[in-house]
Amino acid sequence: MNQQAIEAVQLCTSMTEVRACVDALDDVIVPLLVQRTAYMTQAARIKQDKNQVRDEARIQTIVDRVRKHAVAQGGEPAVMESIYRGMMEIFIAYEHHEFARLREGAAA
Repeated sequence: MNQQAIEAVQLCTSMTEVRACVDALDDVIVPLLVQRTAYMTQAARIKQDKNQVRDEARIQTIVDRVRKHAVAQGGEPAVMESIYRGMMEIFIAYEHHEFARLREGAAA
């Protein structure tokens, strides 16, 4: 059986320890978000119409998936949903920007 992520959390006795653990997690999370951003650039390249950038069905699929995954990992599904909804809004805005940027030269 796989260990839940929550079980890997170290017991900290000071804010210095908490901050060090959070910094270590950020060192893992940031490169993953950079990769996710690159996939959004690819999505902007592949999609044919700017109306395809926001896909409500896909948003709900992602929310359902991360809520289920959060529970399986011993986390709080509502927290994960809020984080992902915020993150997806940022990525949707980024993808709209990329969609326009990638087509600027083609329209000229």
